[in-house]
Amino acid sequence: MPQICTEQSYPSQRSAFTPEPDVEWIQRGDSDQQGYGLMGRISQFILKFGRTSTECQVSERSAAVRITARPEDIREQEEAWWSDIGLDQLRYRNFNNNAGHWPLATLNMNNCNNTDDKKDDREIKKDDKKEEPKKDEKKDEPKKDEKKDDKKDDKKDDKKKEEEKPKEVWIMDPATDLYYHWLTIVAVPAFYNLMMLVTRSCFNELQDDFTILWIVLDYSSDVIYYLDTFVRSRTGFLEQGLLVKDSKKLREHYKKSPQFRFDMISMIPTDLLMLKVGYNNPELRFNRLFKMARLFEYFDRTETRTNFPNIFRISNLVLYILIIIHWNGCIFFAISKTIGFGSDTWVYPNISDPDFGRLSRKYIYCLYWSTLTLTTIGETPPPVRDVEYLFVVADFLIGVLIFATIVGNVGAMISNMNASRAEFQAKIDSIKQYMQFRKVTKDLEARVVKWFDYLWTEQKTCDEKEVLKNLPDKLKAEIAINVHLETLRKVRIFQDCEAGLLVELVLKLQPQVFSPGDYICKKGDIGREMYIIKEGKLAVVADDGVTQFVVLSDGAYFGEISILGIKGSKAGNRRTANIRSVGYSDLFALSKDDLMEALTEYPEAKKALEEKGRAILMKDNLIDEAAANAGADPKDLEEKVSTLETNLEVMQTKFSRLMVDWTSNQNKIKQLIANMEARVKTLREEDLSEVMEDKKDK
Repeated sequence: MPQICTEQSYPSQRSAFTPEPDVEWIQRGDSDQQGYGLMGRISQFILKFGRTSTECQVSERSAAVRITARPEDIREQEEAWWSDIGLDQLRYRNFNNNAGHWPLATLNMNNCNNTDDKKDDREIKKDDKKEEPKKDEKKDEPKKDEKKDDKKDDKKDDKKKEEEKPKEVWIMDPATDLYYHWLTIVAVPAFYNLMMLVTRSCFNELQDDFTILWIVLDYSSDVIYYLDTFVRSRTGFLEQGLLVKDSKKLREHYKKSPQFRFDMISMIPTDLLMLKVGYNNPELRFNRLFKMARLFEYFDRTETRTNFPNIFRISNLVLYILIIIHWNGCIFFAISKTIGFGSDTWVYPNISDPDFGRLSRKYIYCLYWSTLTLTTIGETPPPVRDVEYLFVVADFLIGVLIFATIVGNVGAMISNMNASRAEFQAKIDSIKQYMQFRKVTKDLEARVVKWFDYLWTEQKTCDEKEVLKNLPDKLKAEIAINVHLETLRKVRIFQDCEAGLLVELVLKLQPQVFSPGDYICKKGDIGREMYIIKEGKLAVVADDGVTQFVVLSDGAYFGEISILGIKGSKAGNRRTANIRSVGYSDLFALSKDDLMEALTEYPEAKKALEEKGRAILMKDNLIDEAAANAGADPKDLEEKVSTLETNLEVMQTKFSRLMVDWTSNQNKIKQLIANMEARVKTLREEDLSEVMEDKKDK
């Protein structure tokens, strides 16, 4: 049977139903085409069950139906194709274009004529399906490789971050005890150099007799100096409230400080010059005195740490006086040695005399002369030479300036030490004068004086609010919590309360001291505060003041129900017992106003306290349940009504003021309008015409 479509009859074109790459056969709609004849029906049957038919050989000239391109190229073409047109447009275009070239082939479903393209298309599809998993596998492989590479990169980044992280180095925190202890160690060689370098330089015997000792002490102090320089380079400082721990920043900060220069000067190895001039020249080590700043820093920190600052200040001043006298005596001996011992009456006597040749006598004589000169108390031999006069004048000036300052500071310290006593004594004197002026009985005056004596002997004269007023609120609260919180927790109604409420109440506790026989409260008094016993004993007594029912001791409390103002209480806010102090008693008082002020911020705690108080009253049968359940208290309603009336009056007053202001402003505006109308009426037409002409000219 001859072929209907060949290369000779029609140009080689793709079938109208030949699928594009990756386009399903069913999507082309060929399964719906009806074949004509026996061969058409057979071809339809084969297509439905997916059987492959024998490939028809096509002429070598005909265009190859099988796609031999690489899968990558096919996929690129598909993506470009599908991005331009949709699936429906693709079907329509292929059918119309190919139908024009092959008019018979569009209707001929002969197996041997048209199935060759279809077979090739099916094979292409199978090949594509086989190639697709391969492509996917190939794609998965680079993804796996990429994941591995990412993991490797992450590991490298982690290693880099670990390397970039600053290594933890040892840092000296200046706020710790370790830093203070180190200052103590550094202060020892600093004080040694301050006192002994000048002494060894002036008194040669001292240097020659103990050479080995000086060598050990000198180089030991040098080692401490070098270590201190390293410690200073690692001493932290605060930046934005945080301790800096970066070693580079610490070194830069230390280099910029003025102490860095002094430390460098103090570590210059000037001892190398002793190799030429000899070791018995300790004046070459005077550069070690540039480390004195550490000694002064040690004194400052000790003053802030000690519990006896006044005593330390006085001792420190005495030490400064001794150092100045010591240096001045050594310089006097050096000048005498330069001029010549015993050459005149002013210098040190001739050392050939056994009494003045001893080392101890030399130093004591110079120290005595220096003390007399600087204090200008005793008489010293007058100077003879010009150098001696100049030195004595300088000594007098230094003595006057320094000792005037020192004596003034000592006087101020002594007065500060007695400031509290003087202030307390002034209070007692003023009260005594008042009682004498008002002619108070001697018995009551004696009780008042005894009360003051008790306060002074027990060191309870200080006002806590006055002492703590310079502290921030946070530190005040912490101190109050540390002192009073446990005492407040003993009160039944305050147990299980919020911590914030307890802190508020702790800050409002007021210490009070009562003398023997004083009544803290009497039966029937209005209760405006509750009391907590800190120290002492209180007795609940009868109306006669003698019969004791019970004795309250440390930790007891009373008056907590009266300050709550619980509705239905039979006693109301009145005291129900007489309480009297047996001896001197220290109490904490919490007023009703302070409690209510604190409870305004804690409404739930207020309800809980009222419930606890009501339970206590019910337990003691001191509450009227009918009154408690009657609803609002008439007194409370009256208070609320009076408050509303007061507020209404205030609002009416403000409104009346606004009305007055509005009326006055309205009158002013009316007057201005009337004036403007009067001015307009007085204008003539000539004036208006002149104005219009002026505008036209402009």
